[in-house]
Amino acid sequence: MKTSISLEEALSLVVEGLTALGVEWVSAAGALGRTLAEDLTAPLHQPPFDRSPLDGYALNSTDTAGANQAHPTLLTVVDTLYAGDVARIPVEPGQAVRIMTGAMIPQGADCVIRQEDVVGDNNQISVFQTLRSFENYCFQGEDFAAGQVLLPAGTRMDAAAVGVLASAGITVVPVHRRPSVCVLCTGDEVVPPETHPLPPGKIYGANGPLLLARLAELGILQTTCALLPDDPEAMAEALRTSTGDLVITTGGVSVGAKDILHEVLPLAGAEQVFWRVKLKPGTPVLFSRMAGKPVLSLSGNPFAAAATFELLARPILAALTGEPGWMPERREAILDTPFEKEGGYRRFLRGRYREGRVALPAGHSAGQLASLVGCNCLVEVPEDSPPLPAGTKVSVLLLHR
Repeated sequence: MKTSISLEEALSLVVEGLTALGVEWVSAAGALGRTLAEDLTAPLHQPPFDRSPLDGYALNSTDTAGANQAHPTLLTVVDTLYAGDVARIPVEPGQAVRIMTGAMIPQGADCVIRQEDVVGDNNQISVFQTLRSFENYCFQGEDFAAGQVLLPAGTRMDAAAVGVLASAGITVVPVHRRPSVCVLCTGDEVVPPETHPLPPGKIYGANGPLLLARLAELGILQTTCALLPDDPEAMAEALRTSTGDLVITTGGVSVGAKDILHEVLPLAGAEQVFWRVKLKPGTPVLFSRMAGKPVLSLSGNPFAAAATFELLARPILAALTGEPGWMPERREAILDTPFEKEGGYRRFLRGRYREGRVALPAGHSAGQLASLVGCNCLVEVPEDSPPLPAGTKVSVLLLHR
């Protein structure tokens, strides 16, 4: 097992040997936020026929040549078409068809005039202007044509994509399968948040709810979570029977008397790959493989668990989904808040990024969680860095996806 490695080496090791979980077909309506695994081709033209973009009259533009206020063109109205109707009769010279928005333009008509621009009734109208061919006219296939790539592989489904698929009559789509994740939290001192009153000497467990909520924010909904005591046999059994594609544990990874993961992992049949990464917070992070399944063991300190989840769990999720968009986005920013500490390991701070600037909240301890609220990035402080004054250019990792 490797120890005290760089973050870059850890990133390489956590994804080594991982392959994407494959493709699954889901309903288009339920694919919001998912990523298409294949190109989707339009099965029809949209619109499927030439249609009117407004309420008015369909006619042939040649009939309006020279028409003006003094010399209008008189046209006989021979039919009325509503959206959803099939055009019944062609438009002949000297004729017009009353037409509603979205209705099929009849044969023989090459333009539409607005209802408010004519004078007349359902029998005859007067047109006071010369119209161009295809004025106020929506062509078949104007939005997309049959056989066209409608949405390419790699498209992340948003509301517009769902709407486009609906307009093409596509109801199921191929997307990258997302992993299931099992979260196991340890600690004799930890009790569930619903325990009232809080027993003496105990604390409420935040890591499980925090990680499940973060996974849900990222679109991972197939999750399980358990809170376990510092019992090596119980924890090993939980690991052996876990069903997730990725297992994340919190607590028990340091060097204390009850840091049991070093005993648990061999009991569970897991191969330990590395322990300790040169970063703060979360230095004692431990990574293992159990029957090929990645097991990422994080610190029990809430912010340490949150930060190392972003740095190491998200690359694993990217490898399992085959979607590079899972990786945090890196940007440069100007520090608005000084950071007074110096030296030591490479550090990642919680921050609030906006328009190229980043502010730091008060409170940077690995065990502090309240100051994380409202933060949207991790601010990287290089190894052996001096104190950073306001105005320093820093690198940030955006936490959105």
